[in-house]
Amino acid sequence: MGINFDSDFLLVQKMRLGDETALQTFVAKYYPSIRRYCQLHISDRGYAEDMTQETFARFFKSFKHYQHYGKAANYLYVTASSVCSDYYRKKQLRSREILAEELPETACESETDIDTAILVRMALDSLPDEIRETAVLFFVQEQKQKDIARILGIGLPLVKYRIRRARELLSAYLKSE
Repeated sequence: MGINFDSDFLLVQKMRLGDETALQTFVAKYYPSIRRYCQLHISDRGYAEDMTQETFARFFKSFKHYQHYGKAANYLYVTASSVCSDYYRKKQLRSREILAEELPETACESETDIDTAILVRMALDSLPDEIRETAVLFFVQEQKQKDIARILGIGLPLVKYRIRRARELLSAYLKSE
């Protein structure tokens, strides 16, 4: 029975050998999703970009200790979560103003789409922090529940509870709008 290496494992091995192309491929593969993740947590595009860069800086700073156990994306999400948490702690952001120009780049141009994106953003912002974190990973980043459990370092039953609770709270919020 042969060993089945995933593409991340091979990229990591090439990066360990100093392959610049592998490094660029790795960053190109994960940068957009990590940036979207940070953008959903930090309304300001500039800060979200900074947090994305900080995520990769931390990853590469600790790269020699990195052990590949599955998906590199999970490790990056954990790091991005920590970076965003540090940002909130330092800046003590508790209330955020939502402006159309600060929406993620994936927002559509039509006024209806922008209104919908703002409403979704406001709904996510209304969630308690731990539930919002789970909701963003599940509904926006489309992560599997077991991966969310690993990323957040919590049990699968708690992930399921938070997703169910997020659905309830989001539904209530959207009905009130």
